[in-house]
Amino acid sequence: MWSSNLLFSVAFLRILGTFHVALAAPIHDSVDEIDNIHFDFIIVGGGTAGNVVANRLTENPKFSVLVIEAGPSHEGIINSEVPFFAINNWFTQYDWNYTTVPQPGLGGKSAIIPRGHVLGGSSSINFLMYTRSTREDYDRIAKITGDQGWSWNSLFPYFKKNEKFVLPADRHNITGQFTPSVHGFKGPLAVSLPGFETPIDSKVVTATQQLGGGFSYVEDYNNGKPLGVGFLQVTVDENGRRASSATAYLAPRYLKRPNLHVLVNAQVSRLIQTSRSKTPSFLTVEFRHRSRKRLTQLTAKKEVILSAGAIGSPHILLNSGIGDAKALNALGIKPLVDLPDVGQNLADHSAIANPFVALGNDTFERIRQPNVTAQLLKEWKKSGTGPLVNTVASLVGFHRVEGADIPNPDPAPGPETPHFEHLFANGLIVPNAFVPPGQPIFSVATAIVSPSSIGSLTINSTDPFAMPLIDLALLKEESDRRMMRAALRHAFKFLTAPVWDDYVRGGAGDLAGATTDEQLDEYINAEAGTFFHPTGTAFMSPKGSKKGVLDPDLRVKKISGLRVVDASVFPRIPSGHTQSCVYVIAERASDIIKAAYT
Repeated sequence: MWSSNLLFSVAFLRILGTFHVALAAPIHDSVDEIDNIHFDFIIVGGGTAGNVVANRLTENPKFSVLVIEAGPSHEGIINSEVPFFAINNWFTQYDWNYTTVPQPGLGGKSAIIPRGHVLGGSSSINFLMYTRSTREDYDRIAKITGDQGWSWNSLFPYFKKNEKFVLPADRHNITGQFTPSVHGFKGPLAVSLPGFETPIDSKVVTATQQLGGGFSYVEDYNNGKPLGVGFLQVTVDENGRRASSATAYLAPRYLKRPNLHVLVNAQVSRLIQTSRSKTPSFLTVEFRHRSRKRLTQLTAKKEVILSAGAIGSPHILLNSGIGDAKALNALGIKPLVDLPDVGQNLADHSAIANPFVALGNDTFERIRQPNVTAQLLKEWKKSGTGPLVNTVASLVGFHRVEGADIPNPDPAPGPETPHFEHLFANGLIVPNAFVPPGQPIFSVATAIVSPSSIGSLTINSTDPFAMPLIDLALLKEESDRRMMRAALRHAFKFLTAPVWDDYVRGGAGDLAGATTDEQLDEYINAEAGTFFHPTGTAFMSPKGSKKGVLDPDLRVKKISGLRVVDASVFPRIPSGHTQSCVYVIAERASDIIKAAYT
């Protein structure tokens, strides 16, 4: 899914365009504006996690906080604001445009990794899916780290604290589509359900009733036990607009705080050691900004918090001399702190956007016709309604493989955690070179959400701004490939429900006719990619453990005054889309940091 050979409609993109309005005053785009301010905390990365921490820390007026974001402001970017336009941010200035090294598990091809290069980070360009993962996922983190604060029961109040569940844009009756007791209604981040009904929605629900068993309908998969099929929850507000960490945690009422500062277009190169005691500190941040020809350095009084993501944070650590000492020495970087696990333990969810021939013509393919898109955009701008308020899918399913397809050991933490996921979409999820233009499509995407394959992030240059080497190890382990085949066959089985008899006619493109292991493997090699959920590259381990990068309080081992708060902290990849998981990590991290200074 989503490999590097995507084709885009040029006309479609031209109609949408990307435009940027002037920055609001509290968001700085010049180093001169903050030169004479002293900061207690400097947060590197204004993404999903970083903005949460900035917001929560500045609730205390005694704390002065600076967020340094490599990308521009999120304000006025239409392709970020409109949920359905999310994919239009790929291969633009709002995307880091990362690519993996060749992946043996994908037949030797590379895969793209869209990551947000904009305020809000990937929460500003992702597909807006809000899935918390399972109770067992978090209980495993608590067990691995020895900190019960990371358990499901301990984090559940933080999920509610993060969330403001709202009615969808079309204000339809959502009784039976979610469980109110599971959700929060007063948090900063808007979460809702699909705000425009598509022709497949009722058919998917009917199929769950006709098939039952593992396909049974689940009212709310965010209760910690998600197995089954239910309506997708998304970070879209009641007005049909994307809710991101930037719109939620850096909303105008928060940016008015005199102790909160945000600097955009500032890419961090490294951290600089500020003390040489037995436990060294790295409180100085070095970065480049377009307003200055030279590199700039700023020093925090209390802490530096890395929130640059599972790719950015280990990249900065390695460039700072924090990592495997032998590897850094060989590269010509002076090792300052020997932490061999920096950049290791990288995991992601491999995925395929499986297209099937649809017999109806009211699919995304119609919406993507330039003249139709233009009219729908007018509707969205006027009323915040219509098909553009949705992301690419309306319903989601979480499932387990059975029998011989279950790996040994099982990478899932328990029997209520899925091995794979389906996304049900009323059209092509992403452009596909093998599907004829305009062909109506029904998609059932598959993703391995409990993978065994583990990759790494390394560097091969002393230039801190050079791209890192990213190996997601997608489908590297045969057990993951076996699960992917099982997931594909599970999708085929879903389409045997009678409700699809007059709507779906077999696979489209190179999925057509693929049934044997050999044919499915050929299809997987051609089409598989990533769900864009890199995790684990600065993972937590018990305090005092020689393994890992962080203690359970998210402090970098062997260092004082430096923490990491983002998707890199997970010792095992969660089984859901990682956006919600990162929000909850950041909410608890904020309280941990506050408690250290009270």
